Amino acid sequence: MEQLSRSELRKKIMTILYQINVYDKNKMNYNIDDIIKEVSEIDNEFIKEIVYGVVTYKADIDNLANKYLNNWTIDRLGNTDQAILRMGIYELLYTKTPEVVSINEAIELAKIYSDDDVRKMINGVLDKVYHSKEN
Repeated sequence: MEQLSRSELRKKIMTILYQINVYDKNKMNYNIDDIIKEVSEIDNEFIKEIVYGVVTYKADIDNLANKYLNNWTIDRLGNTDQAILRMGIYELLYTKTPEVVSINEAIELAKIYSDDDVRKMINGVLDKVYHSKEN
């Protein structure tokens, strides 16, 4: 069984969170485990931990994102951007992943999937969350 890197796993997590967001927006029923299985053939604890964590703490994560998105709200971002930002904030606050890695990984995804302005926004929010956490 090939071992996927954490970066590759995060790409899958982003896709799963994207799907969940689309289902939520359209008020469709879904089963998180089914979505995880659709996106990832492998049974992976890291994927489950992050996906369930983001879903569980979504309100707190969104409040924090909105606090640091100047004159903007997370729900105005595209689904992919929302997924990247939520995953980044979740990893920063609720996991043992080193902060610099959490931020870096989110920015790397944003470089690929988001436009420049949004990438800068995501970077700014994660930076502020990181610094607010230190106090």
